[in-house]
Formats: sequence, C-alpha cells, structure tokens
Amino acid sequence: MKRLLTVGVGLVWGLGACTIGPEYVKPSPPPSSAFKETASQPGSPDWKKSTPRDDVLRGQWWLIYADPELSKLEEQAGPANQTLKLAEANMRRARTLVTYSRASRLPTVTTSSYYSDGRASPNAPSQNVKAKPARDWGQDFNLSFEFSYEIDFWGRVRRSIAASQAQAQASVADLETARLSIHSEIAIDYFELRAADAEKALLEITVTAYRRALELVKARAREGIAPKSDISQAETQLDAALVQTTEIAIARGRYEHALAVLIGKPPSEFALAERPLDAKPPLLPQIPTGLPSALLERRPDIAALERRMAAANEQIGLAEIAYYPTVNLAALVGVESTSVASLFNWPSRLWAVGPMVSQTLFDGGRRRATSEAAQANYEATVAEYQQTALDSFQQVEDNLLALRVLREEVRQQHETTVAAKETYRLFQARYQEGADTYLQVVTAETNALENQRHDIDLLRRQCLAHVALVKALGGGWDSGSLPKF
Repeated sequence: MKRLLTVGVGLVWGLGACTIGPEYVKPSPPPSSAFKETASQPGSPDWKKSTPRDDVLRGQWWLIYADPELSKLEEQAGPANQTLKLAEANMRRARTLVTYSRASRLPTVTTSSYYSDGRASPNAPSQNVKAKPARDWGQDFNLSFEFSYEIDFWGRVRRSIAASQAQAQASVADLETARLSIHSEIAIDYFELRAADAEKALLEITVTAYRRALELVKARAREGIAPKSDISQAETQLDAALVQTTEIAIARGRYEHALAVLIGKPPSEFALAERPLDAKPPLLPQIPTGLPSALLERRPDIAALERRMAAANEQIGLAEIAYYPTVNLAALVGVESTSVASLFNWPSRLWAVGPMVSQTLFDGGRRRATSEAAQANYEATVAEYQQTALDSFQQVEDNLLALRVLREEVRQQHETTVAAKETYRLFQARYQEGADTYLQVVTAETNALENQRHDIDLLRRQCLAHVALVKALGGGWDSGSLPKF
C-alpha cells in the first residue's frame, strides 16, 4: 500500500503542472490615444489633464454636486434598491461556485456500513453436493471508508477553478455596474424633477402676470379703449399657461415616483418639496477624463466582460481536456467480521488502493461540438468587449461634446431671453399708449416665456450630460478593486 501511495503522489507532483489548452491573453483594446474633445479643446472647463493621484471621482461621486437632498437620496438607494439586492445575490452565488470548484483539489471521503444475516442453501448450484458447506448460516458486519481523488494531470481542476474565479470577479463588476446605473438614474431623475420645479415656478409667475394683464385689458375694454377681442386673446393666453402648468405637474409627479422606487419606497410614502433648479456653482464641477486606455480600467461593465473573456478561455481548455483520459486514485479501508465482538480486531481489517483510468472512445461528436462551441463563445465575448469599449469611448465623446456646445448655447440663449423680455416690455408700453394691438403684446410675451423655458431646459440638459459623463467614466471605480478569489 505504501508503494502505491508513493507512486500516486509522484504522479501528482510530476504531471500535475501540465495544463492543456490556450493560455489567456487579454485582448488589446481599440487603439485611441486621446479623446477627441479633450485633445481639440485643451482650455475647456470640462477638460483636465489626468494626474496619478487624481481623486475627483471616487466612491460617492454625487457629492461633487453639493446638494444635500440628492446626497440623501443616493445614500438611501444602497440598502433598499431591489435591483442591487438581485446583483448582490448573484455575486454571492458566484462566490460559492468558487468554493465548489476548489473542493476538487481535495479527495472525496465517504463512509458506509452494513449488516447482513442469512442462510445459504445447501441445494444451490454453487454448493458441492458431496460436501457440507463451510458456513450455511451467519452474520456479516462491515464498516469502511472510501477515498477518491482526481489526479489533475491535464489541468481540468485548475481550469475549473480559474473559470469560476473569473466569473465571480465578473459578478462583482456586475454589482458595481448596477450601483453606478442606479445612482446615475437617481441623479438624472432628481435633476429632471428640479427642472420641472423651475418650469412650474416660472409658469406660476407667468400665470400671475397674465391674470394682471387680463384685468388691465378688461378695464381698458370697459372704458372703450380696447376691443373685446383683446379680452379673448388675454383669456386664451392665460388658459394656455394654466394647461402648461398642469402638464408640468404631471411630469414632476412621474419623476418623484421614479425616485421613490429607486430608493425602495412605495410612491405613496415619498415626497420631495418643490425647489427650482438653479445654475449656481458648484452644480457642474470640472471632471478629469484621463486617457481612453485608462477608461477600460474604470468601467465596471468593461471589467466584467474582460473577466468573462478569461472564463471563456478556460472553457476552451476544459473542452480540449475532455479528449484526454481521467485518472482517479481510489482507496478503501475498513473492517469486516461475522461478529460485532471481533469487528475491530486486527485480523478484521481490509484495504484496497489503486488508480482508475477512464477514457471516452466514441461520443458521436459531442466533444468536438463542445470545443467548437467554447471557441465561438470566446470569440463572441471578445467581440462584445471590443464593441463595449468603442461604445464607452463614444459615450465620453458625446457628453464632452454636449457640455462644450451647451455651454455656448446657454450663453446665446441667455442673450436671446434678455432681448425677448425687452421686446415684450416695449410692446406692452406701446399697447398702453394705444400704438400697438394686444396681439403684438401676446406674441411678445409668449416668445419671452418660451425663451425662459429654453433657459431652464438647457440647464437641465447640462445637468443630464454631466451625470452621463460621470457614468461614462465609471463613476470613480477602478478594476484594481476587484477581489481576488
């Protein structure tokens, strides 16, 4: 027995280092030396050269907006959001599969025992009819332990462990992707809601002004200075503003309901007081973009795909190993006796040890199909990785472009709004002097209102583009934080 164990251990150490299948090499990302927007706009407020210790985006990135209400909502999302709970459960399941795979490194030990009592027939064909059987009646007691261990000649166990480890790391990155998505959605819905508050506040001021204008027109009509058609125009203008106010209330309610669900509350138990969105700093702080190559390490969704590529590569190796024989070392020790009193005596011992080799000779093409499927799956994960990397570059470029263009558009729109307000003031003065019709006042006032709403809309779009840029940059996450399993 000692000689057989020595041979088995020698085989394990001598051949255990052999691994069948391709070694994993991380595919090169799409070539890109710099983001187009940062390279062409080095003086842009949204551009900042990356430094080794740049920590603007780290962890709770929403704090850069310095909005206590937003921060409070973001903090509530973690423990209550159901999507995050699902991602966390998937991560725990993936971790247990690593433990399951690692168990193959150790032998499997089982125990069995049995007792039997019976009588052998002297008339059975196997008995010698001329001689009395040695024992025609008796008991049998047995207690044994069985050991089974797969010698990892070709690396099947090692590749299984590596694949499960990569999948577990991918599940951690999936959780971070879910967190980034949830927190980004909260910020987006929050800014949408505050923009709706700003529009509602503007419309309420406008409704008040329209009511005063209607009273003025009625007074002028009673004095015979203005025609009754002016009253109709003023009433139509007021009613239109009231309709817009109602529509804004509907939109605001939807964003409020969405925020409630994101933080794990029923909409009926959640409410935010109205507070218009404003453009006071530091609402939109500068964000360092860094280099495209660094982006691949900062996006959890890309990190998850890279880990799945590694797992897919291990599956190719496992498919190739299926062509090689499986070698198991088995051993059995125990005791057996016809009496309980002598069951644990030294002569009652029994043992057996030896290797077992199994090899599939014909499977109708199953192994080849499995190998081809594993190769195709790997190529699919590579393609998905490359495409997601390209998409991430586009997302950063799109939002950098949006912030740059919107900044100029905000300036232009502000000038237009100032001019529209002045035009309205002039037409209103001329109407009171009897120089212009009320239709011209209505037109100028409607134009001024629309331009003020454009101001709010551009600020809203700036906020959304800023959050989208944070999300596109990974929210301060880094693949170096992935745990080692």
